[in-house]
Amino acid sequence: MAAFSSALKASWLMCLGLLVLALLTSKQSEAHMAMLYPTPRGGVGTKEFDGKIHTFIGYEGLKFPCGGYGRGPNTNLKAGQVVPVRFWTPEMTNLNSLPKNKMSEARHGGGLCEFSLSYDGGKTFHVIGSYSKTCPDAYYEWPVRIPDNIPSCNSPGKCLFSWSWTANLVPQYYHNCADVTIQGVKNGKLPSKMMQEYDFKGVKQGKSFPGDGRSHARGTGPIQSEVAANTRN
Repeated sequence: MAAFSSALKASWLMCLGLLVLALLTSKQSEAHMAMLYPTPRGGVGTKEFDGKIHTFIGYEGLKFPCGGYGRGPNTNLKAGQVVPVRFWTPEMTNLNSLPKNKMSEARHGGGLCEFSLSYDGGKTFHVIGSYSKTCPDAYYEWPVRIPDNIPSCNSPGKCLFSWSWTANLVPQYYHNCADVTIQGVKNGKLPSKMMQEYDFKGVKQGKSFPGDGRSHARGTGPIQSEVAANTRN
């Protein structure tokens, strides 16, 4: 009987441990970030929003590109426009302004954020801007300029504004896409630099980038030299 009692106790403790682990994992997954503006496929307020968009590619069925979500609402952009990119976390209570109250963000130490355009529905992504170390962070705007010499793109489902993030402290890759229409210039050119892809099936594994070391706390925001680089002509 004593042996049975000990086994029962051990089983109960193991179950309790698994429950605590599950709760902790759930809490962490709920604090990741996704693009808020431009409104991404599967984003807050869209028909496909399922609460998973803020998680990394490969988690709970999220696929590359764009998390596997279908077309979303369209955002009109034009050559030379500075896009005030914003991020969302499930702890945000007001989506119409930058957060002021303290909240937890699973920033994983920051890392590399790249902003790209695709004209072929996600087959290729051309980089138009990037932030390193302190990105992402829902407390700030991250301005990115659409190049002045970009071609027009008016094909529904083909024209995408993309955000990708390779985290610092964990080998995880995040990717969101917003459907856009781009008013460009005649004989325009897409940038030659291509978006980097890591840490999901079919690409290089175990990659991370230097960050700011702030795992869940608010960061210091965009580095001003990078803001200048991402918004100049």
